[in-house]
Amino acid sequence: MVRQQTPVCAGDFDLTTSNIDLNVTPLHGLHLESGAKMGGFAGFDMPLFYPLGVMKEHEHTRAAAGLFDISHMVHMEIRGVDAAKLIERLCPYSASEQEHQKAQYTFFLNENGGIIDDLIVTRLTSDRYLIVSNAGCAEKDTAHVQAVGSDFDVEIKVLPRGFIALQGPQAESVLIDFGFDVGTLAFMSGREETNGWFLARSGYTGEDGFEIAMPQNDCDAFARKLIADGRVELIGLGARDSLRLEAGLSLYGQDLAEDITPHEAGLIWAIPKPLREQGSYIGAQSLAEKIKTGRQRMRVGLSPQGRPVRGGAVLKNSAGDEIGRVTSGGFGPTLNGPMALGLINVTAADTPIFADMRGKLIDMKRVKLPFIAHNYKK
Repeated sequence: MVRQQTPVCAGDFDLTTSNIDLNVTPLHGLHLESGAKMGGFAGFDMPLFYPLGVMKEHEHTRAAAGLFDISHMVHMEIRGVDAAKLIERLCPYSASEQEHQKAQYTFFLNENGGIIDDLIVTRLTSDRYLIVSNAGCAEKDTAHVQAVGSDFDVEIKVLPRGFIALQGPQAESVLIDFGFDVGTLAFMSGREETNGWFLARSGYTGEDGFEIAMPQNDCDAFARKLIADGRVELIGLGARDSLRLEAGLSLYGQDLAEDITPHEAGLIWAIPKPLREQGSYIGAQSLAEKIKTGRQRMRVGLSPQGRPVRGGAVLKNSAGDEIGRVTSGGFGPTLNGPMALGLINVTAADTPIFADMRGKLIDMKRVKLPFIAHNYKK
């Protein structure tokens, strides 16, 4: 379904201001009934925040359980005798050695080693994998997989699904009370349930939590049951962004892009060491060469000394020379202060850093990431 909507601006989200046709998720009616402020994001009419407000939505997720509509994300199933080989061509990790029901954070890379998209791949069975990728990259991701997959004996299917995330320290107890056996499900693991459902222990808030996919017709009723529980509140994109930023997690289109390599983005840990030197995946040779010669840019955590600094702000040294840019920025309710991610020249790593805000220089202190500790269940 599509509807006419005039998107609005919310933080660092790239929301346009012209009328466009927007897709809607299976929870669109619930969002409207719940008083959500809606806006366009990645081609979908999405909830930016609810009457509770971004700050309290953020705090509730850290304290109890937040329900996020992530149905705009893309689900692709790869199946066939060459499924593992295709994944290993597309992504820099050993899919053939991946355990069943284990999830891997990884990337699609271009020939220059730049990030086409970041994603999670779960091995369902010996010859079936599930790729979950970003909505904003849907068209290029599916085209990329289909183009590369044409050389392999596989079937590629995009799955229309309802998809929600339940995040926070009480997420596990909520699902257990609803009859889900999640107590022994490890972080970054996922399994198929009955009737076309899929359950993973994962998320992008820094908290323990789950991501649950299901037939679209099941999504609305399930979400309504969850929010009837006093521990659960609906959470919009505004709080989703502040939660992931506090956790030091990158957002594609801001912190990650096709001209940024995993090495520069601080994500080289996601590539097994042997594959950093050589591999059969797209971009392997270029990435290995760049790792060998050393990165020119690096991701850093920054603490603005004053008001928040938004993505896109130019970063300068004390001499006024441009040394990088802020990729994401905002206020951290749990941190109780402003925070930002930046991409800077390696040569400027040990120099004072300032953000140019309309001619005014804001002192930006380097800090370790994440801004707050992760609470994943290991």
